[in-house]
Amino acid sequence: MSTSGRKEIAIYIAGDSTAANKTPDVFPETGWGQVIGDFFNENVKINNHAVNGRSSKSFVEEGRLEAILKEIKAGDYLFIQFGHNDEKEHDPSRYTEPQTTYKYYLRLFIEGARSKGAYPVLLTPVNRKLFENGRIINTHREYCKAMKELALELNVPLIDVCEKSRKLFEELGEEKTKEIFLWVEPGQYPAYPKGKQDNTHFSRQGAIEIAKLIVDGIKNDIDLPLKNFLKV
Repeated sequence: MSTSGRKEIAIYIAGDSTAANKTPDVFPETGWGQVIGDFFNENVKINNHAVNGRSSKSFVEEGRLEAILKEIKAGDYLFIQFGHNDEKEHDPSRYTEPQTTYKYYLRLFIEGARSKGAYPVLLTPVNRKLFENGRIINTHREYCKAMKELALELNVPLIDVCEKSRKLFEELGEEKTKEIFLWVEPGQYPAYPKGKQDNTHFSRQGAIEIAKLIVDGIKNDIDLPLKNFLKV
């Protein structure tokens, strides 16, 4: 695929609440898609289509992938990160089985991007803050495995955010990792008068740290022209 000499590109993000833009009334909750643009130069536009509560299946079936494919151009990028809500077996509108329906829906994103001359990039889901004896419990294990298999099968660049976040959280330790997530004291922020202990969603600083993991992957784990648009 070629950027056709374009000096400006767009990164489209398809994902769930961990990536989504948040409104001021829930601050400091922040999605990594809100802050990742700060790591790129002025020639990159971030189009964050991630939405709270979506799985690969519900994102497609609500027409959200179709909306992206109407806009995305040759040389643009589509970041694809799902898993948190695909795991919800109690909800047939969102649940996907790792080896079958999850791969099926991810393939639609990949093939859709490629049909427009854009670059698909797979991102494994970020770990939750769930520790046992100092180690992260990976609730996404089978989904990460399936995504990696599909990346190999279809020759799609992949950033293993699941593994990168595991290493980060274990290095920080359970107590320090609370700063990554939406753990706030009662009265600390107007949105949370009773406080909050959320092991899935990020604080603003946490979103920045996750974005840094993705940027590290762009620099070191995949070989795409996108790295040329990063700030030095």
